[in-house]
Amino acid sequence: MNIRPVTQSDFSHWMPLWQQYLDFYQHELPAGVTRSVFERLCAGNEMLGLVATGDDGQLTGLMNLVFHPSTWSLHGYCYVEDLLVAPEYRGQGIARALFAYAGQLADKRQCDRVYWFTQQDNQAARRLYDSIGHQIPFVVYNR
Repeated sequence: MNIRPVTQSDFSHWMPLWQQYLDFYQHELPAGVTRSVFERLCAGNEMLGLVATGDDGQLTGLMNLVFHPSTWSLHGYCYVEDLLVAPEYRGQGIARALFAYAGQLADKRQCDRVYWFTQQDNQAARRLYDSIGHQIPFVVYNR
């Protein structure tokens, strides 16, 4: 397994994973939005895409990070906005490896926090998240 930043040449293999992620959350995005997001993930500035690959180079997972400032920190935070491991590769430590790599990147950028959200009933994800992080006592609202 290898974890690395996504590149432009990954698009045709990244796109099916991204579509699986959108399907899981029953969400649709216009093609132009997806293409723009992918460009920003490849640029690696405020957004950075990561991919996991198997020994054969096949993309097995993705993680999208957003680095942003905070009013409570000099160095900002790292938000893990999206995570997907292809169903046929789950249970092999890929998500854990993506989180470890994201943590290393956040440390290099001196981020004071790495955080993420998940649905309350996503028990499979929560088992992993409970082993690598901790819940905080805040409720999230959207407008």
